[in-house]
Amino acid sequence: MKPALSEKDRAFPSQWQQFPQGDALAAAVAVKLQPWWQRIFGYYLLKVGDLSCQLDTSGCKIQQHITIGRYANNLMLQAEADALPVSDSSVDAVLLSHSLEYTPDPHHVVREAHRVLMPDGYLLLTGINPYSMVGLLKCWPGLAQQYPWQGRFFSPARIKDWLHLVGFEVLSEQRFFCSAMLAKHYDDGWWQQWQEQYLHYFGASYLLVARKRELPLTPIRPKWQLNPAFAQQVKGVSARQRSS
Repeated sequence: MKPALSEKDRAFPSQWQQFPQGDALAAAVAVKLQPWWQRIFGYYLLKVGDLSCQLDTSGCKIQQHITIGRYANNLMLQAEADALPVSDSSVDAVLLSHSLEYTPDPHHVVREAHRVLMPDGYLLLTGINPYSMVGLLKCWPGLAQQYPWQGRFFSPARIKDWLHLVGFEVLSEQRFFCSAMLAKHYDDGWWQQWQEQYLHYFGASYLLVARKRELPLTPIRPKWQLNPAFAQQVKGVSARQRSS
C-alpha cells in the first residue's frame, strides 16, 4: 500500500467540467446527498474545495453555507483544505467532494475537518472508487495527465480507517455512477440504470457519511485501602489512646 503523504504538488480541478461527464457526475453526487440534507440541522455548512462549492446544496436545512476553495467563482474564503481559517468545533457539517485525490496530505485534510466540526457534526465525503473502470483506466499511460486520473485514488475502506482513527463514526457508504468516464456525454439509458442497480459496487464514485463522536471522560476515583498489617497497628494505637 502506497503512503498517503505525497511530496508531489498536484494540480487541483477547479470545475466539474474538467472531468469527462463532469456535469453528470456532479448531478449524481447532488442526488446522493439530497436525503442527508433532510437529516442535518444547524447554523453552518462548510463546503471545502472548488468542486464542493459548485454542488447544489439548496435542499440543506442548515442556515449558512460557507464556501472555501482556491479558484471557484463563488468563494467566500480562499484557503487550502488542510489549513481552514475556521475556529475549532464551530460548524455543523463539512462537505468534502473529490478533494482528497488531489491533496498532498489527505489524512491531514480529514483531521482538519474533524477539528472544525462540532461534536456530533457531519462529514460528507465523496471520491473516485479505485475498484471501478475509472480506477482501472488509471494504468493507461495516455490518461495519466487528464482528470480525474491525475489524482490518487483511495479506497473507501482506507478512508474509513482514517475516519475511525481521528474519531468519526461512519454512518453510510454508497457507490454510484457506473461509467468509465471516457465519452464526453453520459448515456442515462436502460443499460446504465441496470448497472446502477446491480453493479453499483464498481461505481466510479462513492459517498461516505460520518459523524464526529466525542466520548465524555469520567474520572475514576481510586479506592484507597490500607495495608492490613498497618490497619491493625492503627486500630491498636487508637484503642490505647481511648483507654488512657
